[in-house]
Amino acid sequence: MARGGGKGLSLKDKLDGNELDLSLCNLNEVPVRELASLPKATVLDLSCNNLMSLPSDFCSLMHLVKLDLSKNRLQQLPLDFGRLVNLQHLDLLNNRLVTLPVSFAQLKNLKWLDLKDNPLDPVLAKVAGDCLDEKQCKQAAVKVLQHMKAIQSEQDRQRQQKLQAEREMEKKREAEQRAKEAQERELRKREKAEEKERRRREYDAQRAAKQEMEKKTKKETVQPRKPASSSRPTQPLRHRHSWSRSVLRVLLYVLLCVLLALAACKLTELRRQPLCISISTLFEDVVAALQNHKTLQNMLQQNSQQ
Repeated sequence: MARGGGKGLSLKDKLDGNELDLSLCNLNEVPVRELASLPKATVLDLSCNNLMSLPSDFCSLMHLVKLDLSKNRLQQLPLDFGRLVNLQHLDLLNNRLVTLPVSFAQLKNLKWLDLKDNPLDPVLAKVAGDCLDEKQCKQAAVKVLQHMKAIQSEQDRQRQQKLQAEREMEKKREAEQRAKEAQERELRKREKAEEKERRRREYDAQRAAKQEMEKKTKKETVQPRKPASSSRPTQPLRHRHSWSRSVLRVLLYVLLCVLLALAACKLTELRRQPLCISISTLFEDVVAALQNHKTLQNMLQQNSQQ
């Protein structure tokens, strides 16, 4: 145990039945480990020391029933002070406490409480009242417990509201995230559809251009053949016309000669000559042959049309 003079002191020497008196020992800190080894010490007196705070493991001394911390310099109690559920008598007279931890509401067995001579919060000071006799100290315990339970309930309610608000906010964020993801999926879907449509148009345009090129190529390959094919019959036709004209001229010349000879034979005295007789016979044969010759007739018709 730490004292102001630094000397060691055995707690067992201080133990009297279930009471352990550590008052007026100039303690700067509580020897929690040594106290935990003495579970029989249910009554602990730490009054009139130099304690400014209690260690967090002090609340592990759950065997305590009566605790005297009066006339120290305590500014606050541990947050889990409510773990001392077996505590029935608590003296905090003449310290520097302003508030009590919310866990104080868990001291359901507390029957006696003294908070005099502390710079308490006005509301808490009014609830605690004076502890001038046994009755007032018992009332202080009851009222302070009720007050701390109300504070605890309000904090629990606020905590629940905060948790509910956080859940709703989380749901809202999740809903917004889902909506955003759905919007992004719809955007990607629309972009994909537009890309497909663009590629389809490009494909159709390429296909149309290809077909147009094929048609143009086919037309270019077909056009040169037509003049060639058309020129082939024209050339023989021209030769045929020139040849037929020459033949026609020759025939006309021969016919003219024959007509002249025939006229000479018919109009002169030469008609009785054997030559004239032969010419007349030949003329009649030629005329008959010409009438029966279809090819010559066609040629004559073409020439006549021209």
